[in-house]
Amino acid sequence: MTTKMRETDTLGEQIPFAKLTDPGTYLCNWSGHLLRMPEEALRKGRSPVIEILGKEINYVTKLSDDPFVPLTKARMLAADLDHSVNF
Repeated sequence: MTTKMRETDTLGEQIPFAKLTDPGTYLCNWSGHLLRMPEEALRKGRSPVIEILGKEINYVTKLSDDPFVPLTKARMLAADLDHSVNF
């Protein structure tokens, strides 16, 4: 029997930026910047498409399923995961 993982099970997970598929609030592991990824930004064929290129894989950490979580809460979530913030 297969069970589908709930989206909230991915909170705190580190994901390569290029593999983002779920809307939410993310922390850039390389800089501490905050990324807000609403559902509209992740739909196929939408513009603008953001692409970050480099020799190393850029990881982000999912802080919330809500792309518009308040900044103070996002800072607390990042701190709970022992990440530095730059926002």
